[in-house]
Amino acid sequence: MAFRENLLNWYDREKRDLPWRRLAEGEVDLDRRAYAVWVSEVMLQQTQVATVIGYYTRWMQKWPTLQDLAGASLEEVNQLWAGLGYYSRGRRLQQGARKVVEELGGHVPHTAETLQRLLPGVGRYTAGAIASIAFGQATGVVDGNVIRVLCRVRAIGADSSSTLVSQHLWGLAQQLVDPARPGDFNQAAMELGALVCTPQHPHCSQCPVRSLCRAYQKVERGKLLASQSLPGSPDVEECASSTELCQLCAHPTEPWDQTLGVTNFPRKASRKPPREECSAICVLEQPRALGGPQILLVQRPSSGLLAGLWEFPSVTGEASGRCQREALLQELQSWAGPLPASHLQHLGQVVHTFSHIKLTYQVYGLALEGQTPVTIVPPGARWLTREEFHTAAISTAMKKVFRVYEGQQPGICKGSKRSQVSTPSSRKKPSPGQQLLDSFFRPLIPTDSSNLNSMAQ
Repeated sequence: MAFRENLLNWYDREKRDLPWRRLAEGEVDLDRRAYAVWVSEVMLQQTQVATVIGYYTRWMQKWPTLQDLAGASLEEVNQLWAGLGYYSRGRRLQQGARKVVEELGGHVPHTAETLQRLLPGVGRYTAGAIASIAFGQATGVVDGNVIRVLCRVRAIGADSSSTLVSQHLWGLAQQLVDPARPGDFNQAAMELGALVCTPQHPHCSQCPVRSLCRAYQKVERGKLLASQSLPGSPDVEECASSTELCQLCAHPTEPWDQTLGVTNFPRKASRKPPREECSAICVLEQPRALGGPQILLVQRPSSGLLAGLWEFPSVTGEASGRCQREALLQELQSWAGPLPASHLQHLGQVVHTFSHIKLTYQVYGLALEGQTPVTIVPPGARWLTREEFHTAAISTAMKKVFRVYEGQQPGICKGSKRSQVSTPSSRKKPSPGQQLLDSFFRPLIPTDSSNLNSMAQ
């Protein structure tokens, strides 16, 4: 098959030298090879290769085998994963390692079907990637890069996220996969999508399968017709009769845009915008603590968003204005005891977008000056030095929050301008509506040095 041959020849010449490929190619032990592939595929989900390389290298140095990972704590896993995003991936990866070690005799299942059925967090794509790359099973895979390549090669104009198109693409991938080199073929298809058949600016002149690509043929035919001022001819993908609409072709209401070229494919339904939420959060610091300044962190629940990670004490945005401020003070007191409410200062805000949530943090700071340091906290909380904070299992959002706090401290350089953070002094003049919102969060100035108990009453 010309498609396989052309693609594999190109891959042999142009493939990137990546650490997980070196490990998989040089590992004789099948379980260790599968583990190396498994870790890389989980990390690469929704994350760029350049970002993953460092995390992958550190991970494999710390836990080179499934047995090593199975013996690690969730705290250690979250700490190493911090900043990579989609934190449940690391947790499920460790759960899978423990299942292999404790229930499967230390051996990774060899087929895509058993991998998907037995291992938590292993879906159809990840199972196919492990089975084909590590064990040589002739099974196709479909990820974002493969979707783009196949939709262009076959000029599939229907919504690529629909069930019908998804099923068709999986069937097509299974037909195309090379039975002699299934792992290399799958990686080649993904590599082609990553390096050549890119989302916005594809390099069609460098594509090894352009002679077989219907989208490319359509573009070239359009150029020829335009140069000769000739009427158009039927499109190569118009495969249905005039009385029946092909379910794989673009809908008549979404005509071909000649200016887009091959990037007309694939087509996706418009994404639902992330829901917006807000939270009040406080950096509570003991500047004069024994051993140096310390800040309070609390651990998130073991399930849900950012499960098991550490963060600054916070309350959700269900309440507003003064009520939210008082709720935040109550939350702080539940961890650290009575606090001087008058010291609580609103510092600015941070906007951080997760996969499905756009979360706005109203950032507060409270420094316990002149007080006896708090040394005992309930389970689920801890005091950390600034150095310990930067190596703890915290999310990128918490690092943004801390940069806002640092920017308000004398002698501390403000955070990067790339962060989506703002402080009262750096923001443009707010609109009337924003002024009303800010008035809710403006600190109350009590007439005496009342603590939380007097504020909450």
